[in-house]
Amino acid sequence: MASQAIRRSVKEVKPILSLDREEARKRVLNLYKAWYRQLPYIVNNYDIPRNVEQCREKLRQEFTKFDDIKDIRLIDMLVIKGQMELKEVVNVWKQKGHIMNYFKDTAEPKPKDFLGKFLNGKD
Repeated sequence: MASQAIRRSVKEVKPILSLDREEARKRVLNLYKAWYRQLPYIVNNYDIPRNVEQCREKLRQEFTKFDDIKDIRLIDMLVIKGQMELKEVVNVWKQKGHIMNYFKDTAEPKPKDFLGKFLNGKD
């Protein structure tokens, strides 16, 4: 009786794209390869002050940022967003500034002097 109630309460979640982890892994690898192949053209079209090797290093960093994600639906959603991003970049729907935002340092150094700490509101 109790097990039937549990079965009814547990809801099956429909997959977005992938049915299992291996299929999701293949989709991620295909997206990575597509970005990797397009990087020389992106560097040329956008005329960014980075070479192809620096862009490939940044691509690897962006993909390894999400290494710890295990949920297949979330992986599929990130793959879909990555494909949309690639399409926008390849079709030159983005501007140079959008591409350069990936190379911006996100961590600001902490102030060490009194005036810097005071202006940041830190003690």
